Amino acid sequence: MNVVLQRVSSASVTIDSKIVAKIQNGLLVLLGIEDADSQEDTNWLCQKIANLRVFGDENNVMNLSVKDIDGEIIVVSQFTLQALTKKGNRPSYIKAAKPEIAIPLYEDFIQKLATQLGKKIQTGVFGADMKVALVNDGPVTIIIDSKNKE
Repeated sequence: MNVVLQRVSSASVTIDSKIVAKIQNGLLVLLGIEDADSQEDTNWLCQKIANLRVFGDENNVMNLSVKDIDGEIIVVSQFTLQALTKKGNRPSYIKAAKPEIAIPLYEDFIQKLATQLGKKIQTGVFGADMKVALVNDGPVTIIIDSKNKE
């Protein structure tokens, strides 16, 4: 399971010209799930995301987490994060989890992140064609892979 995490001053998800999720200060989390992922990956990533210190304190040093600033989170499922690009010019998505595996893990991820944060998590719609808009604050963009916990 891997994520691209972006610190945002605002973000939204639009489907069919309708805004389905919108936040101000917080995190936009693009979530890629592969067949080998489990609830162990979900547990570790949710704890990491909720406590990752990427927000500025009074001295503008990144010492605060999204929990510390009472920030918001949008989670968007994105199977393309599992792209294999080593061979040829067309990405292969063979590692991306099929919906019967991905959807339960996606829903578990959202529920566990909500528990960590103590608030509702905004989301896109699994499998939908979404337009994601954001203002990356910093910019701060971090990639985390649950299979690489070094």
